[in-house]
Amino acid sequence: MRIFVTGAAGFIGSSVTEALLTRGDEVLGLDNFDPLLYERRHKELNLRAIGQHPRFSFEEGNIADRATVRRLLQGADGVIHLAALAGVRPSLREPERYMRVNVEGTVDVLECCREAGVNRVVVASSSSVYGARSKVPFHEDDPCDRPASPYAASKKATELICANYNELYGLGTTCLRYFTVYGPRQRPEMAIHKFVRMALAGVAVPMFGDGDSGRDYTFIDDVVAGTLAALDGQDQHYHVYNIGGSQPVLLHELITSIGQALGRDVTIEKRPWQAGDVPVTSADISRAQAELGYNPQVPLTEGLGRFIAWYRATLA
Repeated sequence: MRIFVTGAAGFIGSSVTEALLTRGDEVLGLDNFDPLLYERRHKELNLRAIGQHPRFSFEEGNIADRATVRRLLQGADGVIHLAALAGVRPSLREPERYMRVNVEGTVDVLECCREAGVNRVVVASSSSVYGARSKVPFHEDDPCDRPASPYAASKKATELICANYNELYGLGTTCLRYFTVYGPRQRPEMAIHKFVRMALAGVAVPMFGDGDSGRDYTFIDDVVAGTLAALDGQDQHYHVYNIGGSQPVLLHELITSIGQALGRDVTIEKRPWQAGDVPVTSADISRAQAELGYNPQVPLTEGLGRFIAWYRATLA
């Protein structure tokens, strides 16, 4: 297949692109190297890791540039739309920007898909849409009407737009609610990457609250597998799936596990609870298991070891 991937130089985007190429697909990638969360060099490293593959073409550009998106969509069999501004805390500072990029940008991509007749579209959503819920695990049919951050609100709005394009235009769309993705190429401001970097430098690791918040950490290989399964299984309907690890880990347990994986003690600096954070994320993956054959394979201990090996070989 010929697949258009937005955000192709990012953490998840480059990993999905590499998997598509490995299985024999042709990939057209687009990324604008937005500097909000991290330096350009990280995405350039991601692209170098893919290499000069004969079935991969890449352009630097913006999803809001419809002329570019239309051109890259020519002859495409499907779209994996991953380009977005991520991160809860930065969205508190720049909510308007998050809405423009994540919501309006998705409209730009879907509109171009509609015009081009591309009816196989997978879109990145987030576990953040569930908000500060006490009932776990989270199921796709749970109410998602109280987002805890502008980022979460932008992702829920993205889902609604995808549902609307399916209802009005028959555009086959699937939204994937990713749960705390980690692994090689992870963004440097994300917890595991940040904690490993600080621990290796002998700097105290920040622990917000009492360390009893929980996250459903999901290794990148499992996320890629779920994403490709959604692409391959896309029909003419609208779908939403949780893509998670299904085993939440408390923050203080994560820090302890990182120390064990590094073979050193980790100093902790306690900090106040942060606005926009939620106490727990936990994925009910039964729908993805039944309909996509999704079954996460990489436990946290193995995933941490693989991330640390990549970090030491690439960035240390």
